[in-house]
Amino acid sequence: MASLKEIRKRISSVKSTQKITRAMKLVAAAKLRRAQDSIIAARPYAIELMEVIGDLAERTDRDTHPLLDERADGTRAHVVVLTSDRGLAGAFNASICRRVEQFQRESAEQFSDVSLYIIGRKGRDYFKRRHANIVGFRNAPTPADALEASREVVTELADLFRNSETDRVFMIYNEFKSAISQDVVVERLLPVVPKPLPTDASPTDFVFEPSKEALLDHLMPLYVEVELYRAFLESVASELGARMSAMDSATRNASEMIDKLTLQYNRARQAAITKELLEIISGAEALKG
Repeated sequence: MASLKEIRKRISSVKSTQKITRAMKLVAAAKLRRAQDSIIAARPYAIELMEVIGDLAERTDRDTHPLLDERADGTRAHVVVLTSDRGLAGAFNASICRRVEQFQRESAEQFSDVSLYIIGRKGRDYFKRRHANIVGFRNAPTPADALEASREVVTELADLFRNSETDRVFMIYNEFKSAISQDVVVERLLPVVPKPLPTDASPTDFVFEPSKEALLDHLMPLYVEVELYRAFLESVASELGARMSAMDSATRNASEMIDKLTLQYNRARQAAITKELLEIISGAEALKG
């Protein structure tokens, strides 16, 4: 059995850890609210922008814009992998990495070359150890710099797509559902698939200034940027939700461990006191004899 000193040290250590996990939970909860507000603001804009692009694509020749080029026989793909820079977020990063590996296996027949553009140090470290084909990396963005980061990444990927250096661009990320629920999502970023108009929608004539083609040229890169920006925000909120849940579980586990160690300490202390009493009684009986 451990000594009283060793048990006291373990209790003190667990209490210190509990303070850290509780503080991390509170910080994640505070940041999560702001991240949720950012997502709520970004989602409707992305949906409406896709509807506008779908309408324009129906009114123009889709072959006129390079970001709509399907390339049915394409064999090269890029995957934007959204992870975090830090751990202690439960299965947040592990689920993304497993889904990327699953995507590589499932698409092996279609794509002979799958390259990874990784966002976040955790994803880079994971795939670097497995010698994956990593062609790009940047640190995980914060809500404040997510828009600028999405512009830079989309500029790189769009240039690769226009120059026929890649035929498909996908992104894999955690979509935020709630503080305790995130879904791993695989979405195609390029080429863009315009949302079809409803079959019962009545056609409306518009006068376009500038032309439909010029408007589509402006809106198409903007839409891709907004989609990646939205995915960044979803990933940030999912990470904070996963970290808040993980730290809450860790805090509760620490409380249970402290209770068990306290009980063990009290039993050991009682055993030590009983032993000392027995020794005193034995000594007294020996003196009487």
